[in-house]
Amino acid sequence: MNRRVRQKVAKKSKEKVGLPGNPEIGDAGLCPDSNEYVDWTSLPDDTVIQLFSCLNYRDRASLSSTCKTWRVLGLSSCLWISLDLRAHKCDPGMAVSLASRCVNLQKIRFRGAESADAIIHLQARNLREISGDYCRKITDATLSMIVARHEALETLQLGPDFCEKVSSDAIKAIAFCCPKLKKLRLSGLRDVSADVINALAKHCPNLIDIGFLDCLKVDEVALGNVVSVHFLSVAGTSNMKWGVVSHLWHKLPKLIGLDVSRTDIDPSAVSRLLSLSPSLKVLCAMNCPVLEEDNTFSVNQYKGKLLLALFNDIFKGLASLFADTTKTGKNVLLDWRNLKTKDKNVDEIMNWLEWILSHTLLRTAESNPQGLDAFWLKLGAPILLSLMQSSQEEVQERAATGLATFVVIDDENASIDCGRAEEVMRDGGIRLLLNLAKSWREGLQSEAAKAIANLSVNANVAKAVAEEGGIEILAGLARSMNRLVAEEAAGGLWNLSVGEEHKGAIAEAGGVKALVDLIFKWSSGSDGVLERAAGALANLAADDKCSMEVALAGGVHALVMLARNCKFEGVQEQAARALANLAAHGDSNSNNAAVGQEAGALEALVQLTRSLHEGVRQEAAGALWNLSFDDRNREAIAAAGGVEALVALAQSCANASPGLQERAAGALWGLSVSEANSIAIGQEGGVAPLIALARSEAEDVHETAAGALWNLAFNPGNALRIVEEGGVPALVDLCSSSVSKMARFMAALALAYMFDGRMDEFALIGTSTESTSKSVNLDGARRMALKHIEAFVLTFTDPQAFATAAASSAPAALAQVTERARIQEAGHLRCSGAEIGRFVAMLRNPSSILKACAAFALLQFTIPGGRHALHHASLMQSAGAARVLRAAAAAATAPLEAKIFARIVLRNLEYHHIESSI
Repeated sequence: MNRRVRQKVAKKSKEKVGLPGNPEIGDAGLCPDSNEYVDWTSLPDDTVIQLFSCLNYRDRASLSSTCKTWRVLGLSSCLWISLDLRAHKCDPGMAVSLASRCVNLQKIRFRGAESADAIIHLQARNLREISGDYCRKITDATLSMIVARHEALETLQLGPDFCEKVSSDAIKAIAFCCPKLKKLRLSGLRDVSADVINALAKHCPNLIDIGFLDCLKVDEVALGNVVSVHFLSVAGTSNMKWGVVSHLWHKLPKLIGLDVSRTDIDPSAVSRLLSLSPSLKVLCAMNCPVLEEDNTFSVNQYKGKLLLALFNDIFKGLASLFADTTKTGKNVLLDWRNLKTKDKNVDEIMNWLEWILSHTLLRTAESNPQGLDAFWLKLGAPILLSLMQSSQEEVQERAATGLATFVVIDDENASIDCGRAEEVMRDGGIRLLLNLAKSWREGLQSEAAKAIANLSVNANVAKAVAEEGGIEILAGLARSMNRLVAEEAAGGLWNLSVGEEHKGAIAEAGGVKALVDLIFKWSSGSDGVLERAAGALANLAADDKCSMEVALAGGVHALVMLARNCKFEGVQEQAARALANLAAHGDSNSNNAAVGQEAGALEALVQLTRSLHEGVRQEAAGALWNLSFDDRNREAIAAAGGVEALVALAQSCANASPGLQERAAGALWGLSVSEANSIAIGQEGGVAPLIALARSEAEDVHETAAGALWNLAFNPGNALRIVEEGGVPALVDLCSSSVSKMARFMAALALAYMFDGRMDEFALIGTSTESTSKSVNLDGARRMALKHIEAFVLTFTDPQAFATAAASSAPAALAQVTERARIQEAGHLRCSGAEIGRFVAMLRNPSSILKACAAFALLQFTIPGGRHALHHASLMQSAGAARVLRAAAAAATAPLEAKIFARIVLRNLEYHHIESSI
């Protein structure tokens, strides 16, 4: 459409409102004054029809309601020659509403049995072509009714999935009702009998293209009677008698192309067909194991005949069909399409070859047989890329789907073959796919977006997609009203959002808003869309800036809605993960509190911890863990039954994945910051499962279990429970042997809490909520604990550095001790005033080991640069810790470690006092 037409000027009218004109485009005489507007309803009729032709049927119908003129133009028969219903649920009611427009409809594509049932209500008696997929549930009755109402039918295609409920009776109906039939392609039939084939031969004299693909049984003898056939495919069909085939089919007088791909045809049958058939020009035998295993078979002995197989050069073979054989490279199909002088016979062969190659390569990719890596890299990928440029829309779609499929080696874990993905990229496949994605045809959009999504699992391909403008294209497709297009586009954004470098670009392209809108738009019955949208938002929410974009776009409400209402486990898992990531930025934005304040959010996440699906439980626990860092959320989680649910989760995940174990213990760690919750966890039976998790082999689980036990041990009742449940040996093992310094540190602190004397009085009467107290040897447990606490602290000391620090108070000497003693991750811990007070009081404990441990802990909490160091310093100053620290540093009976650590803590307090006063 030229710019001059777009800038057509409307007359001034108060009733009409249009778009502002652009005086920089078009002729000056066409430019409106500043107060004039473009009236889109006054466009020339041919321009409106051209615009309408680029829209799907739904948008055509919607625009037709704009005004009377457009309503008349919208009924133009040229706009309703073809109809693609695949992306929409077409029921009889919708079909009836479209019927007035479909009088001259010639081609229809549909998906599913329900749409098939609705076709007859279109009253399109002039239908020439019907193509359907997802036809597993289509019945004989439906198919018979369709063909009975459309006797002008010339093409009928059902597949590539199996037509399991279609029997010979329905195929007979096709033969009787459609005498003009030229092309019949059916997939997955159980039995194509002789009666059926003979009926087709008798009643359909123009039948030149037959495909019985992936069928269980086809009568070979009867097929030899269809003398009208030019092109025949039995690809994937089993139980073929190849001896019969080779003795009969070569007699078919007009047979030009034969496709036996993915069958067990043998070399002798291939040889007989190629040598005896006078008309046969092309035999396609792709992925035929018996033929490929015969190393003695030669394709060069059949002059003038083309055999397409995995073991020969397919591009060279295709070039042999043309008079000019100088071009034999990967561009042979493109060269054919660009020929100025066309050969009708060659074009007929090439169009058929494009179709069967796209079908066979897709089926081969789906089955993913072993040993084809070299083929895919050398020929398979280039063929698919070439087929993507076909003039046949169906071929383009299947080629794009083939690219989406052949790179995947493990669909469950989203693993792809990086070599194949990068081969597509090197051959210019990204640009081709993005061009298809920009097509106005929604079928091409969805399949191209699917391929881009799968290929983008590879980081190098993802980078290329972003550089080629793919993020903007996918963000635009995510706004589509077509569910299939939106779903695949969301999948592409999901995979691209894995890369940190792409998150900002997705947000800038409007991807965040588009993804959030998808959740509201397809809030029910569209699990694929919702899972992909939530997954992409989960990745984006992991970025601080993007997480705020998600919240501003209404993402919190959308994700909570999914967590509350959706029953599909994939959606639940991604929604919970997204909420967990949104809540993970508590120090930099308010999303943590916002999620907790969203109605029903915490209750939904608590409920999801009871899911039968491990991934859902894991992400829900992770979300509750992050949310528990906010004081209000922590108490609200407990009020929503979080303590009971998380204790039950911890009890059940002894044999679960480390990820679930870590998050279950982490959520209890977060809740136990509150002493009331800590007591509740102990009373609910949470101690034993945490001790079990502390014995995990995973380092991350060590940290969360140790952290939870550390918090629980602050309460003397819980401390006694830990002893009674055998927790001392578990904590001792952590303290002495865990790979994680943080786990060792927190295990030591838990042991220090337990044996600083507060538990002793409690132990005399037992835990108040238990009828009996288990018999334990506290003295033995205490000796074991103190021994390993001492050993732990000593691992962070250097005798020489201590001696230097003892002899001198020089900053350098203390800095050397500090550097050796620093546990980097400990700077992220945030203690309450009561906890700090407990460690300060421990400096007065008669035990020299506990004194040293307390001073060591306070050192970690106040090291300059720690996230909460200033907070801890303020708590210590309020508690008068300086006086106690000076006393500990000067005490003659205190151990050297306690003295040196106390002096360093005093220096840290002075530093923070100066810092806070600046």
